[in-house]
Amino acid sequence: MLKYKRILLKLSGESLQGKEGHGIDPTVLNTYALQIKDAVELGAEIGIVIGGGNIYRGLKGASQGYDRVKGDYMGMLATVINALALQSALECIGVRSRVMTAIAMEPIGEAYSKIRMEHSLSQKEVIIFAAGTGNPFFTTDTAAALRAIEMGADVLLKGTRVDGIYTTDPEKDSSAVKYDKLTFQEAYEKKLQIMDLTSFTMCNENKLPIIVFNINKADNLQQIVLGGKVGTIVKP
Repeated sequence: MLKYKRILLKLSGESLQGKEGHGIDPTVLNTYALQIKDAVELGAEIGIVIGGGNIYRGLKGASQGYDRVKGDYMGMLATVINALALQSALECIGVRSRVMTAIAMEPIGEAYSKIRMEHSLSQKEVIIFAAGTGNPFFTTDTAAALRAIEMGADVLLKGTRVDGIYTTDPEKDSSAVKYDKLTFQEAYEKKLQIMDLTSFTMCNENKLPIIVFNINKADNLQQIVLGGKVGTIVKP
């Protein structure tokens, strides 16, 4: 029996780079698609928000002189490219999926609708939410929290390159200590950078638990859905 029936999976755009250092690494993309397929076959209903940092990051562009609003829209378009790539990878292995965009851009993807989303999830289609919230000045973390709440997710899963939340960045500090579980209040007090403050507060206010885990370990997503102790959980 599944512990988490309906999930929102947040993937960073940077994670798709793999060893390429830019763009989309087909091997990484296919690995993620296979993990998602395993979870779907267990009976999970899955929504996905994917970032666009492997292609363009609006905030970085703004620091280099670009208009922030235009930069954020460029970042939203980058998420659509990643969403289409993931959809293609899923369909190649027999997983039905649908791209929904926060900004109308048919025929690339259909405009987001909660009614259509609910119908698709009930039909075991994976929904890939693209273009963030459709508004500048909001991150894809915020989009993930928003869509997770709207779809009534049991948990928000944040797939990263590390296996949970640490006292400091474990990729830079070998003495970093991992947390197995945290409350939202503890995370606030320790000033841990798990998600941006807006998205983190949304999850807290709506009592939506967050699990941070290593998406690059092949069976982690499947184990989480089944209730395995993977990564770090943050809950009220």
